[in-house]
Amino acid sequence: MNTWYHLSNIATIDSPALVVYPDRALHNIRLLKQLVGDPANIRPHVKTNKIAEVCQLMLDEGITQFKCATIAEAEMLALIGAPDVLLAYQPIGPKAIRFLQLMKSYPATVFSCLVDNAGSLEALSELSTGDMRVFIDLNTGMDRSGIRPGEGALDLWNRGLQLPGITMVGLHAYDGHVSDTDIATRQQRSNAGFETVEKLAGAIGTDPVIVVGGSPSLPTHRRRTGVQCSPGTFVFWDHSYKTTLPDLPFDYAALVISRVVSIIDEHTICTDLGHKSVAAENPFPRVFFLNAPEATPIRQSEEHLVLKVPDASKYSVGDVFYGAPVHICPTVALYERAVVVEDGRATKEWAVIARNRRINI
Repeated sequence: MNTWYHLSNIATIDSPALVVYPDRALHNIRLLKQLVGDPANIRPHVKTNKIAEVCQLMLDEGITQFKCATIAEAEMLALIGAPDVLLAYQPIGPKAIRFLQLMKSYPATVFSCLVDNAGSLEALSELSTGDMRVFIDLNTGMDRSGIRPGEGALDLWNRGLQLPGITMVGLHAYDGHVSDTDIATRQQRSNAGFETVEKLAGAIGTDPVIVVGGSPSLPTHRRRTGVQCSPGTFVFWDHSYKTTLPDLPFDYAALVISRVVSIIDEHTICTDLGHKSVAAENPFPRVFFLNAPEATPIRQSEEHLVLKVPDASKYSVGDVFYGAPVHICPTVALYERAVVVEDGRATKEWAVIARNRRINI
């Protein structure tokens, strides 16, 4: 029986492959708008999709503010005419120079970046030839980057006000460590982190722009007035969030296609979905096969994924598996192109253009 993910012309598609379902991605984008309300309070992170055509879907839906993690992602957004792009990364060394080049090359796009220390802020000031827009990156518990709101963040903001070529714009806080399945716990933790951001904003006193959260904390932050929510995974969704965040009703919009390449014994088969084809940073399982949920991954190498099954005689070499990655973001980055599925058929390909570390700049 055919289901939504089946391709009627699957015989024309080599595997492994990344497949994208634009109608389902558009559903997720519209659902985000419905959940948040005002598009002015939405700043999606494009690190998940890395595809210009997917970002264009958001632009067409009236979303004009975006967040990204690399210069290539920022340039991808500029190439499609995105008006407002926040590089959610602190540009240092050559990256800072590239960021300046980006600003000069695409004057129609307003770019901003993050800083979390005075040295980086001063270095950007020295490079700046005009309006370098800056957000303070805040550490609210992720412990990956950022300055803690109560430990010099206000002094850093005030330092930025004094430096030539610097425009202090706002505050950025990513609470990716908050991903509890229990929504009450998740909301309590994200609220606790946001209180420190809110206190700092009050001390600044000039209504700084506030960009917060990701997909897991969306249910909390979407209710805040004048705060920009920045989920990323929502547009494609993945098996991890599908199972751990049942309160968020987004749908799968990107899958990986794999084929059985060998029948090993009565309980073991092998597919072509190796390390190079699905994100491998997590322990098993790294993928959930929608049309073979009984297949359990037990071993993986660069080009092979070995699976344990109840009865291998039910499978044949060449059988197609449709898989939902546990982590979609780094999975997308493994593919140069995505197969586009429309009305149950593979119709064209989209370049995963921002998987590259460099486009032009």
